[in-house]
Amino acid sequence: MRNWLAASACVALLFPGVASAQSYPTRPVHLIVGFPAGGPADIFGRSFAQALSAGLSQPVVVENKSGVGGVLGIDMVAKATPDGYTLGFNNQGSVAMAPYALSKMPFNPNKDLALVTTVVKVPEVVVVNPSLPVKSLAELIAYAKANPGKIAFGSAGAGGITHLACELLKVEAKIDVLHVPYKGAAPAVADLLGGQVQMGIFDVPVVLPHIQSGKFKALAVTSARRAPPLPEVPTTAEVGYPKVVSDNWYGLVAPARTPSAVLKRIHESAIAALRSPALAEQFAKVSGIPAPSTPEEYAVFLGEEQARWSAIIKAIGFKED
Repeated sequence: MRNWLAASACVALLFPGVASAQSYPTRPVHLIVGFPAGGPADIFGRSFAQALSAGLSQPVVVENKSGVGGVLGIDMVAKATPDGYTLGFNNQGSVAMAPYALSKMPFNPNKDLALVTTVVKVPEVVVVNPSLPVKSLAELIAYAKANPGKIAFGSAGAGGITHLACELLKVEAKIDVLHVPYKGAAPAVADLLGGQVQMGIFDVPVVLPHIQSGKFKALAVTSARRAPPLPEVPTTAEVGYPKVVSDNWYGLVAPARTPSAVLKRIHESAIAALRSPALAEQFAKVSGIPAPSTPEEYAVFLGEEQARWSAIIKAIGFKED
């Protein structure tokens, strides 16, 4: 017994990651959400954290670290001790858009993060103010071509998904519409309601009440599949624009160099959480769809997202200081 303890102590000294992985976790885990409390990212993050805590048998505490479209929060994760006690709830902006849109990126998502799993996808929808005389995406594109530069679209901010999704549509449909950036989705939606801008692409839960009330016309969902809350609205692929895909999505990451055994435990707990009917029900309340994956699948998906958005950012010559 004494020899075994001595050997164990040597292993712990020589390979601290192995020793910690065997007992992980022994204290609360922190999940960094790169957006303010109360917003969509926070709602998804807190629901996921609660479900993840059951699998880890430790509390998963959400910390909000907002700024630069989610970048500051994930930068905090990238620079954290790689022991599994600091995880990140990243959006696509922080790992697939910001690296190409920012003039200076504080971390490299392909080197400084360990990808665990995609967590949730949120479909987006093309909406217009009813004052615009169109009833379909085809009619919107035809109207835009007949009236170049006369349609304005609102976004939640330059360089984010609601901006670049419209830029993607512009490129694929070869139309000229004007970008009006706002400080958040709420003021953009307010001006779309008021007619100051005429169209936009937003997360379904952000505009669903206005679609249901008839204040917005929903023309197409920018996802591979129709959105459950809007089963009658076709996808962009169904109406001839298969490359116009702009799901909003969130994933789970850890610092690079986190021990593989710790990552395996986190992944197993995350997948169990994402396959839970209770979590699926929580996500569905805000139009979220669970998206469990392997780390390898996450890496492939991220590569596809980076290729899509880097091309659009380059095409429009966008750069943010």
